[in-house]
Amino acid sequence: MRELQEHGARTAVTAWRRASLVAALAAVLVVVDQLTKTWALRTLTTRDIDLFWTLRFHLARNNGAAFSVGLGSGGLIGLLAIGVVIVLVALGRNLDTRLGVVSLGLVLGGALGNLADRVFRSGSGFLGGRVVDFIDPQWWPIFNVADMAITIGGVLLVLSSYRET
Repeated sequence: MRELQEHGARTAVTAWRRASLVAALAAVLVVVDQLTKTWALRTLTTRDIDLFWTLRFHLARNNGAAFSVGLGSGGLIGLLAIGVVIVLVALGRNLDTRLGVVSLGLVLGGALGNLADRVFRSGSGFLGGRVVDFIDPQWWPIFNVADMAITIGGVLLVLSSYRET
């Protein structure tokens, strides 16, 4: 009986640690995403910054989905993002690998970063704020830190699911 109680306590602590890691990573990503977007709004309003090859910083405001897909559907995209956040939080309880936890934190942080733009940035309609994009390779749609986190986290989540099987 005592072993069952100790195992239950360890499982609860482990679940709390997983949730804490996901929340901390997501929070850091939201902060970094919003800071870089604030920098972009202040710096790139009147100019572009060429970095190397075709990579440049160029300010764009996106009222669609990631990589400028679905332009003009910001409210719907915002609702979908809220749904994704809820599903990810619910599914996160089942993740038991470090890679899975990190990938969930990346996707969650990225989704919340772009959702913050839809809620707090200027735009029209319900969740109609435009997402600030500024990383422009010029041969791929313009994106931001949140988009990178979502993409990298999604790939890692798929990889972690293959590692578990």
